[in-house]
Amino acid sequence: MATINRFEDLEIWKLSRELCNGVYHIIESNNLKNNFKLCNQIDGSSGSVMDNIAEGFERNGNREFI
Repeated sequence: MATINRFEDLEIWKLSRELCNGVYHIIESNNLKNNFKLCNQIDGSSGSVMDNIAEGFERNGNREFI
């Protein structure tokens, strides 16, 4: 089994980045961008997924990461 040294190498982090980009494109492509509060909440929560994965990885503990 390969050792992962960076959280950017995790498949789940890559998928969360795709999710974040997808959410951004959905917001930009329709009338959601007119509702600023909703857009900020949705955009922030999708970015939070990536942040939480990175934060868990940096703690270097399996129990924390799970």
